[in-house]
Amino acid sequence: MTQPEAVTIGIVSISDRASSGQYEDKGLPALKNWLGSALHNPITFVERLIADEQALISDTLRALVDEQGCSLVLTTGGTGPALRDVTPEATLAVADKELPGFGEQMRQISLRFVPTAILSRQVAVVRGQSLIINLPGQPKAIAETLEGLKDAEGRSLVPGIFAAVPYCIDLIGGPYLYSRDEVSPAFRPKNAQRPLLSAPTSAS
Repeated sequence: MTQPEAVTIGIVSISDRASSGQYEDKGLPALKNWLGSALHNPITFVERLIADEQALISDTLRALVDEQGCSLVLTTGGTGPALRDVTPEATLAVADKELPGFGEQMRQISLRFVPTAILSRQVAVVRGQSLIINLPGQPKAIAETLEGLKDAEGRSLVPGIFAAVPYCIDLIGGPYLYSRDEVSPAFRPKNAQRPLLSAPTSAS
């Protein structure tokens, strides 16, 4: 039996209007609430609310990984086709490796709701020992893409992307994430399993 180690997670909301105070940002609270409910690990959040400026986004991602030591960085906003939507370009600019499957799965989930999901350009990349994922801008869509879709009986219809996040972070040398099965059970090969937690812990 073991205790989950603490993890540092970067969360970035990218919006010209929210960062300038024109309206309340809802992306950062949505990310914190979902991650706190999904992980047993104690989490230190490093939060950033920034404008849709490509250089600023890239600099923020570099700082969260290289200086703050975030093992996981989730962004929200700026992934559409509009002129100011440059989050994917900024993310790819700091990447060591791209992981196309994350974006493909997010679009598959969103297409269950709106045909305009094909306009979404979310990407996921590895930088060093950190995983960076672009998420949609709306809180409801954030939860849907992370958690996936279930039927009325709770059976999985479309797997969420977070099921693959803990094992991905294992593979790149990050901390071991213990996810809550009732929210988003992680998939790992049997030979990659760690001991069970010593006792249930409350959501962060």
